[in-house]
Amino acid sequence: MSYRVFTRTWWTENPDWPNGLEPCPGRRHYHPHRFITEQAAREYCGDWNATHEAGRLSRKCEFEEV
Repeated sequence: MSYRVFTRTWWTENPDWPNGLEPCPGRRHYHPHRFITEQAAREYCGDWNATHEAGRLSRKCEFEEV
C-alpha cells in the first residue's frame, strides 16, 4: 500500500451562484511523489498547503491510497 498526492480546485466561476462561485471539485493534478505511510502523505500535503496560496478557487493538496 502507498499514497500519492495531488492538487485540485474546489470551486468554479459561476456568476449565478453566491459570490460567483459554484462547488465543483476539479481534475486531479498528481505530484511525482509517493509515500509509504499515511502520516508522510499527510505531512507533505500540510506543508504544501501552508506554503501555497489556495486562491479564489481553493486549490488544495490532498492524498489518496493506491
